[in-house]
Amino acid sequence: LLESELFGYEKGAFTGANKTTLGKIECANGGTLLLDEIGDMPLSLQAKMLRFLQERVIERVGGRQEIEVDVRVICATHRNLAEMVAEQSFREDLYYRISEITLLIPPLRQRGHDIVVIAKALLNKFNLEFNTQVQGFTESAMQAMLQYAWPGNIRELQNKLKSAVILADSKYITAEDLALAVQHTKIDTLRKVRELAETQAIRHAYTLAAGNLSKTADTLGITRPTLYALIDKYRLHDLRNTETES
Repeated sequence: LLESELFGYEKGAFTGANKTTLGKIECANGGTLLLDEIGDMPLSLQAKMLRFLQERVIERVGGRQEIEVDVRVICATHRNLAEMVAEQSFREDLYYRISEITLLIPPLRQRGHDIVVIAKALLNKFNLEFNTQVQGFTESAMQAMLQYAWPGNIRELQNKLKSAVILADSKYITAEDLALAVQHTKIDTLRKVRELAETQAIRHAYTLAAGNLSKTADTLGITRPTLYALIDKYRLHDLRNTETES
């Protein structure tokens, strides 16, 4: 099913294939294609995907004609592909093919006060969409958003805010409107605040240094051994797995 969705299929390729249908790759010809959750792609399909990325040609399911395509590909995943390569659950050659430029996007829970900024932007969006006039958030709501772990990331934030905007009884959204438990509004300990600040600083410097740990350490004004110690302390092992050479 995924193969036919990506590469398309010829009429009669399988039961129900009543007409030739273009796949997502062919439809994106001349543009950009986002492959979300590529870490979930089965090994059987990874080989065909590698050929497309290397040779810029595809074959529809049930067809033999090679079709040239010019597509820029962006891949996204929540998994650690380097670990999957080591476990042989993801092709090494495909991993290096799609890792020419790597951007590490931290989960919502690691974004600190950016969560409130994102929430305010979404609030404006939903006010326009539903013709509502919710003006903002109570202090308890903002604290609740900062303390909550957001396992569902931005999608969960969107869903909670959409529901709150529609059902809110006042001009300001409360923690109860967001269905966030009271225990999430406790004040962080100093250790927790420092951990969050140092983690964000390391990830930001790492991005600016294009994945080079030596440059990351220089940007932070610390030695490389100190940076390694912080990476181990905060379990930022994905930074080592994706380190680039200078």
